[in-house]
Amino acid sequence: MNMTIRWPTLVLAAWVSSVGAALAAESGPVKIGVLTDMSSVYSDVSGRGSVEAARLAIEDAGEVLGQKVELVAADHQHKPEVGSTLARRWFDVDGVDMITDVPNSAVGFAVSGVAEQYKKPALLLGSLSTDLTGTRCSFYTAVWGIDTYSQAKVLGNALVQAGGDSWFFLGADYAFGRGLAHDAAKIVEAGGGKVLGSVFAPLGSADFSSFLLKAQQSGAKIIGFANAAADTTNALKQADEFGIREGGQKIATFVIFLQDVKGLGLKAAQGLLLATPYYWDLDEPSRAFAKRFAERMGRPPSWGQAGVYSAVAHYLKAVKVAGTKDGTQVMNKMRALPVNDFMTHEGRLRLDGRLEREMYLFEVKAPSQSKGEWDLYTLVKRVPGDQAFRPIAEGGCSLVAAPNASR
Repeated sequence: MNMTIRWPTLVLAAWVSSVGAALAAESGPVKIGVLTDMSSVYSDVSGRGSVEAARLAIEDAGEVLGQKVELVAADHQHKPEVGSTLARRWFDVDGVDMITDVPNSAVGFAVSGVAEQYKKPALLLGSLSTDLTGTRCSFYTAVWGIDTYSQAKVLGNALVQAGGDSWFFLGADYAFGRGLAHDAAKIVEAGGGKVLGSVFAPLGSADFSSFLLKAQQSGAKIIGFANAAADTTNALKQADEFGIREGGQKIATFVIFLQDVKGLGLKAAQGLLLATPYYWDLDEPSRAFAKRFAERMGRPPSWGQAGVYSAVAHYLKAVKVAGTKDGTQVMNKMRALPVNDFMTHEGRLRLDGRLEREMYLFEVKAPSQSKGEWDLYTLVKRVPGDQAFRPIAEGGCSLVAAPNASR
């Protein structure tokens, strides 16, 4: 008996459309999405500069899989729901193959979840929570920049060893700030110091006076700023108005960018210690990239903008070697290949998603030491990656305990 199966027209059309979209996505050009802050507290250290850094990496890579690489960008507005909606649309409709930058840990978590769903890479620079490589790790998410552990370890250790044995934290009131204060407290206490208290201010606060007053009244030798960008610079300026440093208390800025120091001026910022994975004047390769970037943006890059270049360059290299845009194969290749560029030397992408690389401890120069507009730092110490970042076994990442569980 012959039987004819008749598919409902709408079902058949939907199936043909979905298959066609999938085939087009696989055969089309590699497309990269820069999800960033174009209009708020991190726009100066990410934003247009991150987009331009990605464009430089794309230009250097040339054709990938026989086609020119495409680039899209958007502002996540520091809203996780906006970030996840954009990521889903990019992956599902617009054919984006990888998302990068994402300054804001809360948005980073949202994007990481979408990337896991679509099995496509998310290479995060400005999402600094260690949970991204710990209890909320994903095979498809990599943290390409610093994190709260590295900043606490490199800077916290240096200050505790120099006698800073009592601390008070002023943090940003979201995942990044609270995570940084928590990680720094553990480092301080492990070194024999004490934490006398902490306060958390909303992101983008204009007035830090009540928070600074509590920090000042604590009597702590070190006030640790667990915030970043405009929040850090505003808090620093107001701390000087309160006479905090004149009164003998030191300030530790765990996350501060080159542009922040330039904006503050060396007279106000001199003597600050900071930890970073990149400084434009560290060596000749760093200066060469900074020159190219400055030709387009008018100034050297932040470490985050330099990191966007690094992430995009390594991703495109992995796509070429793998011979496919398939997210699982590309992430496997990214972990197999060493990361080598102007800011990273023999770096490695671990199974938990942490890029392990050398870190640097710098001190901000006094005005009399500076020889130019952007000559702002003096190198104090190099810190090997295995000493700067949390050991892989201590993060609680499920991929480490069951390495084949997600593929």
